[in-house]
Amino acid sequence: MLLAAGGGVAWWRHGSGAEPKRGGTAGGSAPTPVRTSGSPTPSAAPSKKCDADCVQQRRYAAARKYMDDHAATNAYLSVQIVDRKTGKSWQHGPVTHPGWTASTIKLAMATDILRRQRAGEVTLSDADRTDMANMLNFSDENASDRLWQRYGGDAQLARFRDVFGMSGLHFVPGFTDGTYWGFVKCTTEDLSHLMSYVLTKTAPDDRAYLVSAMRGVAPNQRWGVWAAGHDQRPGDKNGWSFETDSYGKHWVLNSVGFAGPDERYAIAIMFQVQPHSTIAYGTHTVSDVVGLLFGVPAPATITVPEPDG
Repeated sequence: MLLAAGGGVAWWRHGSGAEPKRGGTAGGSAPTPVRTSGSPTPSAAPSKKCDADCVQQRRYAAARKYMDDHAATNAYLSVQIVDRKTGKSWQHGPVTHPGWTASTIKLAMATDILRRQRAGEVTLSDADRTDMANMLNFSDENASDRLWQRYGGDAQLARFRDVFGMSGLHFVPGFTDGTYWGFVKCTTEDLSHLMSYVLTKTAPDDRAYLVSAMRGVAPNQRWGVWAAGHDQRPGDKNGWSFETDSYGKHWVLNSVGFAGPDERYAIAIMFQVQPHSTIAYGTHTVSDVVGLLFGVPAPATITVPEPDG
């Protein structure tokens, strides 16, 4: 179970980093994200009548209802949260449905490169380290391209599957540029496995680097898992892209990260937004789900990441 969470939320301002639009059509400017129906109301703190477990079950129920209310034709919204202290997990939605990774795949890239460096297979230059920092911090596309090309390209996906447990990860065929990090789909379970690997199986120094980088992300990453609230000290790697596929033209909003003391909770959430909806709607939705799970209110108005950077 999750512990009862309290405290305020550290929310975000407009980001300056660009999110790559690999595998999709570039989106236009996002509308001003203003709530029209108010924030979901978080559950109360534990009391004599309802202990921490009772409160968390209410939070699960609230998140489940909220997700079901926001599920629609051609929309896929799913979340998985793992309590690393108890080993228990909770999930809702189609967690095995493949969706575009967007830039969440960059966390796998960074983790793989660090693992290979520690094994003596590769050596990072100062420029590589700068590229990795920028890739994680504000989702720098050019930095990601350079690291992808230098450290294995297509071959990386097999390692992501075999080492990190991302068994559903695969390239999407049909692109003239061939196989590339932006032409990839995975499942919510895959992202959950990746986050659990980072927190439990990486070398201590590499874990500390990744945790620090995810906790110190730029404003354009501060949504989704970030909505667990300041007191939970969250960190994340988010991804957003505008895609064209069999479901139509639609936004994708994903978030993978951690929250809680000693990064207790590994969290992954993916949302394939229905074609008629906006990036603002998707950003609000994934943030609200996390906020409900931790019993933290969302603000009436938030700023979403830029579509074009």
